[in-house]
Amino acid sequence: MDAVRGGMAELRGEEARHLTRVLRAEAGQRYEISDGKVAYLAEIAEARGLRVVFRVIEPLDTPATPLHITLCAALIKFDRFEWIVEKATELGVERILPVEAERSGKGLLEASRKRAGRWARIARESSQQARRVRAPEIPPAVRFERSLAEEADYRYFLEEAAAPPLLRVLRALPACRAAASRAALLTGPEGGWTDAERQLAAAAGWQPVSLGPQVLRAETAAAAAIAVLVNAWIA
Repeated sequence: MDAVRGGMAELRGEEARHLTRVLRAEAGQRYEISDGKVAYLAEIAEARGLRVVFRVIEPLDTPATPLHITLCAALIKFDRFEWIVEKATELGVERILPVEAERSGKGLLEASRKRAGRWARIARESSQQARRVRAPEIPPAVRFERSLAEEADYRYFLEEAAAPPLLRVLRALPACRAAASRAALLTGPEGGWTDAERQLAAAAGWQPVSLGPQVLRAETAAAAAIAVLVNAWIA
């Protein structure tokens, strides 16, 4: 949904087709819509083919985000990276930065450029499912060294069991931490980090953290760490 003008909004293209032909949407039905800034309760005024017109009823309350998260996720096989995009979006991540690590699959950095549209679509659909006002930004993939320059109030480098547990590190933070803090989370590839990458991250000031003794898949680790971070600011 691009904009709301005069209390009306239009949806065109494949998303409109999905509403009219798959979901059988028709005039009078109510939906929650968003223009990327505000969420609204709206009623369908017209639904035809590739065009759906909404009449806005009222704006909806949107809870403030207590923590702005950038997920720096090492590239893995694309079917599983898509799972990261989907779940990170549902969990409220604001930015997903694909990262080429030393042990990322060969050619994934170059191939990721052709996946940008698909990842954006997955993020958009997942944000709608989660009733988010806007989908996360997914910039082009960068090499590992570049990802270390990400700025945030808290920067966590997800490691294996040798690092302190993420939850313990978060519990040690001052209770007066800002309600709108920024956090960056760097998650690795299936083969794990190299010693050189660990040294570079430490030199750049990233805090190594772990999720316990279990060996997790890359996508599982990313989702678990995001959930811990989000809830640390809600609790």
